[in-house]
Amino acid sequence: MDIKPPYGYEEIVPLTKQHRVTLPDGRKLPTTFRKLNALPLSFTEFTVACRDFPIAFVGADAAGVIAMAVLGLENGQNLFVSNGDGWDTSVYVPAYARRYPFCMTRVTVDGKEQAERVACVEKRALSDQGDALFDGKGEALPAWEERRKLLFDYESDLVRSEEMCRELGRLQLLETFTVQAVPNQGKPVQMTGMYRVAEQKLAELPADKLKELAQKGILARVYAHLISLANFGKLLDRRMAQARPN
Repeated sequence: MDIKPPYGYEEIVPLTKQHRVTLPDGRKLPTTFRKLNALPLSFTEFTVACRDFPIAFVGADAAGVIAMAVLGLENGQNLFVSNGDGWDTSVYVPAYARRYPFCMTRVTVDGKEQAERVACVEKRALSDQGDALFDGKGEALPAWEERRKLLFDYESDLVRSEEMCRELGRLQLLETFTVQAVPNQGKPVQMTGMYRVAEQKLAELPADKLKELAQKGILARVYAHLISLANFGKLLDRRMAQARPN
């Protein structure tokens, strides 16, 4: 059995009822997440995440992008880390981070990827002093019930986001773009490898296709994405504020 950890995780194992897990404290971030400059975003998150982060589509080409909340202007930079190890209390925490140390992933058996996804946990979060998730009868405890709902709901919502990305690619609505930031001090910053919805191409879609996108909820997400791009300016402001000496 081969289990590949998702983005930002180190080593994961299938979750069992016997596991005891060290659960994160509130908005505290795992070490690896403090250095991620983007996190995947699910379908329903667009409308709230667009207030705080730029939302961009990232991938090798327009046919295989995923939606990401951009957290920093450079690799290894998360500008929303506060007091060294937690999320800024004034911003939304993406569900991708809130579900940690749990995740859903597909496993590969004898070289064949299995269709069913498996609930897993970050191996380093396992501890004999951790929280039990199930009682002696194998029944789920509240500590797991709450996280299980987030985990499974998020996974379903992430599938909707992936379907939206495929639809945008199929309609050829995505275009590459580059962000150039020029701070008052220091070197200019340039971000590449991102896609956005081309407004002109969107406007040229037939009315029936626009109606279909609206009925699927995709059009609302497209507008949230376009509005969110102004938040690249906020990222620069955060970068400059954190660079100032105290």
